[in-house]
Amino acid sequence: MSKRRIKKIAIIGSGIMGSGIACHFANIGVEVLLLDIIPRELNDKEKAKGLTLEDKAVRNRLVNEALAASIKSKPAPLYHKSFANRISSGNLENDIAKVADADWIMEVVIERLDIKKQVFEKLEKHRTPGTLITSNTSGIPIKFMSEGRSEDFQKHFCGTHFFNPARYLRLFEIIPGPKTDASVLEFLNGYGEQFLGKTSVVAKDTPAFIGNRIGIFSIMSLFHTVKAMDLTVEDVDKLTGPVIGRPKSATFRTVDVVGLDTLVHVANGIEENCKNDEQLALFKRPDFINTMMEKNWLGSKTGQGFYKKQVSNDGSKEILSLDLNTLEYRSKKRAKFATLELTKPIEKVIDRFKILVSGKDKAGEFYRKTFAALFAYVSHRIPEISEDLYKIDDAMKAGFGWEHGPFQIWDAIGVEKGLDLIKAEGLEPASWVNDMVVSGNTSFYNVKKGASYFYDIPSKAQQKVPGQDAFIILDNIRKSHEVFKNSGVVIEDLGDGILNCEFQSKMNTIGGDVLAGLNKAVDLAEKDFDGLVIGNQGANFSVGANIGMIFMMAVEQEYDELNAAIKYFQDTMMRMRYSSIPTVSAPHGMSLGGACELSMHADKVVAAAETYIGLVEFGVGVIPGGAGSKEMALRASDTFRKGDVELNILQEYFLTIGMAKVATSAHEAFDLGILQKGKDIVVTNKDRQIATAKAHARILADAGYTMPVKRKDVKVLGKQALGMFLVGTDSMEAANFISEHDQKIANKLAYVMAGGDLSEPTLVSEQYLLDLEREAFLSLCTERKTLERIQHMLKTGKPLRN
Repeated sequence: MSKRRIKKIAIIGSGIMGSGIACHFANIGVEVLLLDIIPRELNDKEKAKGLTLEDKAVRNRLVNEALAASIKSKPAPLYHKSFANRISSGNLENDIAKVADADWIMEVVIERLDIKKQVFEKLEKHRTPGTLITSNTSGIPIKFMSEGRSEDFQKHFCGTHFFNPARYLRLFEIIPGPKTDASVLEFLNGYGEQFLGKTSVVAKDTPAFIGNRIGIFSIMSLFHTVKAMDLTVEDVDKLTGPVIGRPKSATFRTVDVVGLDTLVHVANGIEENCKNDEQLALFKRPDFINTMMEKNWLGSKTGQGFYKKQVSNDGSKEILSLDLNTLEYRSKKRAKFATLELTKPIEKVIDRFKILVSGKDKAGEFYRKTFAALFAYVSHRIPEISEDLYKIDDAMKAGFGWEHGPFQIWDAIGVEKGLDLIKAEGLEPASWVNDMVVSGNTSFYNVKKGASYFYDIPSKAQQKVPGQDAFIILDNIRKSHEVFKNSGVVIEDLGDGILNCEFQSKMNTIGGDVLAGLNKAVDLAEKDFDGLVIGNQGANFSVGANIGMIFMMAVEQEYDELNAAIKYFQDTMMRMRYSSIPTVSAPHGMSLGGACELSMHADKVVAAAETYIGLVEFGVGVIPGGAGSKEMALRASDTFRKGDVELNILQEYFLTIGMAKVATSAHEAFDLGILQKGKDIVVTNKDRQIATAKAHARILADAGYTMPVKRKDVKVLGKQALGMFLVGTDSMEAANFISEHDQKIANKLAYVMAGGDLSEPTLVSEQYLLDLEREAFLSLCTERKTLERIQHMLKTGKPLRN
């Protein structure tokens, strides 16, 4: 069978969703044609210019304005601004014939069946047979859309539902129509995962599919519980946020962002079309929701929803909360529950659920009620919305940002304990759950030989979750493949001669134990293995060095110990580069400060596309002291070409540190000189990252890896560069762009990157630069203002400008 390739996609409809999807296809290198309708009348600007409805600029106005707004929006839909060049725009009258060249046509127009059918009729006249054609509907039955279309159209037609924003939310629901060819579903499932970086889930053609059916139930159920338990908006957002592994925006803030009208639209669709749903009553809107809809309090888009920003006469801002009883806005109240205090020492979210449901206060009651309702509901949705329970968990994690799906939470509480909660609330689970327990299966999931298994209802046995062969799941192999462990790291054998060093500290900070673990990993790899990956699957790769440890030493004025600690950090980074085995770093999420330095010293970086990486030490009043300042000077030197203005190149690298620039995607990190073109690579699907990093470590080893020779040929520019930097920081301080202390830090960095005040450009060793860097870092740690900055960061998590 010939392989299907997607070189060009045509997206019909340029609203928020259509433009967002267009940007994400551009992110992965696909050529995009974005089409929309033509305007019916001229706007004032066009009239003033004397344009007519026939002018191209007018005919493409709607599509171009929508795309421009999308590209400017935050968070950015593109990995890199230049990727916008991969998108061309047009209108559905002049340019519809161009869809003949597309390998995939996707409809993303208004949610009205009559309009969608008209669009498909037009498209079929120009579509090349065999081309994929899909709809990004969030709820219109797929079977109605392809009615009356040709056999070839119906065979290649299905739903492909992205969640907004398309770059960041990972759920990709694929919904077959009555005649969709199995090979089309198989292709889209694989394409979504490998190329788009999504969690692909094949869903059934039921209202709201999987993600929204469960997600909207969960929110509507909460709306009713809030009133019954007399909880505040703040209470619920405290109880349903990060403490249970959900986004910071929790429930009500999320509804404000998404829009109450959007939520109500989907809930209405479920209420109208799911008459056999045993919890149908919960999809009816409570009175306070009806009032908010009438008053147009829809959230962020109308300026007020469950929260409202108020600006006082003196310019101060306050976020007010809606009192659900009086429906008036009031100052926010702090939510506090004894049960939540008990979970504070528990780092892993999955270990908190047992404690939460056994709480003796209102929080405990809330969790017992809401989890009981959720568990009962998801059990009844099988086989209605999916045959397999893992797909429901996948959908909730990827579409709603839940760290754990409903069946995983139920497992964490205990299946039988979950059944007790359901009964206590007067609810009934689906019969298959009782059958499962009677047959001796006590959990929905198991891990065997490093692979995840789920309880398969028809066979009444544990079956392997499909599609995980391309992944290495560290949670599954940690115990069985552990080679070494301390309080900071676990070192695992990934197989094929490659080790992995996984951080286990709080927020994956790099302290003494992590450094000891990294050195141990290199020792072990050099002795008995062929390569080393530094990777983890936490929320973030690492937020950098443990600044609490640095602060304590500096306050106690233990400068000898501090000097030794900085040297240990530097030496560990240098071991990443100068070891006899290849080292591969796999950063993702926040990869800041010391974590960035570590990646810059690995032989290769396999970065997740969503990597936010940078040297941010200026924010805490120091310069990069873990070989980062040295490395930026070295990279500038390697970039010098004959005839270049070398000072300008050095200045760019200096500003990357001085402005604490953080790349907002791995693709941006190439611009900052943090990742290197031709050496480092980017993977779109984070789940594939460790497996890809392992493969690259293996390739480097097989290519005959030899330990690099230490560098003694770094060109530094001395006084010439130092003078330029000092004049620059002087004028910045004089113009009040930076504070006096900022200037002091910048001057210390300038001294390191210039290689000191040498009288002429000179070739120096890396060690020479490391010694300068360490000296500068130490001297800044003796400054009161630096200690104030570190203390402020430790207390608030925000930088202080002093």
